[in-house]
Amino acid sequence: MSQPTVILITGANSGVGYATAQTLAAHPNHHVIMTCRDLQKGEKALTELQSKGLKGTLSLIQLNVEDDTSISKAVDTVNEQFNRLDVLVNNAGSAAPNSSGRAKLNVIFSTNVIGASMVAEAFTPLLLKSERPYLIQISSGLGSLSLANDPTCAHYTVPHDDYRTSKAALNMMTVQLHKKLQGRGVRVFAFCPGLVRSNLRGEDEASVSAYGAAGDPLEAGRGILGIVLGERDGDAGGFINKDGRLPW
Repeated sequence: MSQPTVILITGANSGVGYATAQTLAAHPNHHVIMTCRDLQKGEKALTELQSKGLKGTLSLIQLNVEDDTSISKAVDTVNEQFNRLDVLVNNAGSAAPNSSGRAKLNVIFSTNVIGASMVAEAFTPLLLKSERPYLIQISSGLGSLSLANDPTCAHYTVPHDDYRTSKAALNMMTVQLHKKLQGRGVRVFAFCPGLVRSNLRGEDEASVSAYGAAGDPLEAGRGILGIVLGERDGDAGGFINKDGRLPW
């Protein structure tokens, strides 16, 4: 049997990260490394997924994207265990629902932009050891400048200014990473999961479900699976969702 595809997902204990771990680990030749800042929450999520009888394998690493030492330790652990990384899903994010003003901006940008940048940079050497490396940045259609300026867009009037701005910055990071890494074989994507159930907005049911409007995060997981399986290679370097391309 060939070596498993080694996949690391940040923020994997809930929401899109959890659903993506479940979807990717359903494949027999996938090993999914779930990472999260709180190991207790991560162990609960890992146990839940392992009880589902998935065909692939799972493991857990502590990784706080806002802590450089934590990132470095996670890289060392993956290097020691696998000597490479095939897929990095930069999923950890925050909308800082319980903060305001400068504090809110600091949390959002520290996680969504700076943290994502530091994780991508730290794991790039391991991605370059892979035969088919993928770097997937979990973005949002709310970060599209084109859609934000389109009055016909369904989300034109949605506020969340700080979150929108952070995802626009993440999109620019993705463009720059693509330009830097495409010649070295790394397929880079910005992926929009859509509005799905997540504690990104808060942990009460109304926030998790966006007052009933949020969909199933497993749909996002299936979209990411398509990337990992090579079905979206023609869109590398682009901003996409499960249905096609999105405008930057």
